[in-house]
Amino acid sequence: MTMILTDAALADAHEIADLFGVSFTETFGHLYAPSDLALFLAGKTAADFAHELADPSFHFQFARDSTGAAVGFVKLGPPDFPIASPPDTIELRQIYVLERTTGQGIGASLMDWATDRARGVGARHLQLSVYIDNHRARRFYEKRGYVRIASYRFMVGNHADEDIIMRVAL
Repeated sequence: MTMILTDAALADAHEIADLFGVSFTETFGHLYAPSDLALFLAGKTAADFAHELADPSFHFQFARDSTGAAVGFVKLGPPDFPIASPPDTIELRQIYVLERTTGQGIGASLMDWATDRARGVGARHLQLSVYIDNHRARRFYEKRGYVRIASYRFMVGNHADEDIIMRVAL
């Protein structure tokens, strides 16, 4: 598949919210009661994404197929985990690709962009969280030098997942 990376703009908030909802549900929806999933997704609206897109401390990038359709995105932002972060740390808040495009290098391209952008804005550390049972993603991050630094309760509605916080020095 031909893929291009494009910057996201404020006008893309609905597209990001839709892509997030589809990709999160494809990847993790089977783990949750419908009410928990609905409650979680209700907190990830176009208005929420628009607020972040307007904030210069957030950075978004789309992956688009040859038709221009969004098939993935990545979002960087200020550290938000309930742990102490080193100075000059940026957080990879979200990286999602549509299930039909998994394994085609889109996640790697988005991750490379995120790492380059983090360095470009002066970050010395990049951190993220990953679901403890998402072994494919954990291997992906570990191959890129990320190490486990803490555990984290990630809430999906009223359901608490155990996530791992990982960090890499840039």
